[in-house]
Amino acid sequence: MIKPIQWLGDSLKNVREFSDSGRYHVGRELRRVQTGEMPTDWKPMITVGLGVAEIRIHAENEYRIIYIAKFEEAIYVLHGFAKKTQQTSKRDIDLAAKRYRELQQERTKK
Repeated sequence: MIKPIQWLGDSLKNVREFSDSGRYHVGRELRRVQTGEMPTDWKPMITVGLGVAEIRIHAENEYRIIYIAKFEEAIYVLHGFAKKTQQTSKRDIDLAAKRYRELQQERTKK
């Protein structure tokens, strides 16, 4: 079964601004996650939340997708961005964490 993807905030808009190669790799990696596989290059993002992971895309630029796939109904993309420095910026981590908290609040209402 292929799990649907829910794009939170402006994450889809951001990914659409990636290069052609970057978008291709994002699609390929998210498809792996949708089918229950692990991305080829990823790391846990416990600073954002339990179960949150970051897909690392190495194209002509560095791109990152922060997502959570532990919920039954969907994969939630919390944030997508081009990475410009060695360390992920506090702004990017804070934004993903904020969207994760909002997602958790929304899910508890159901």
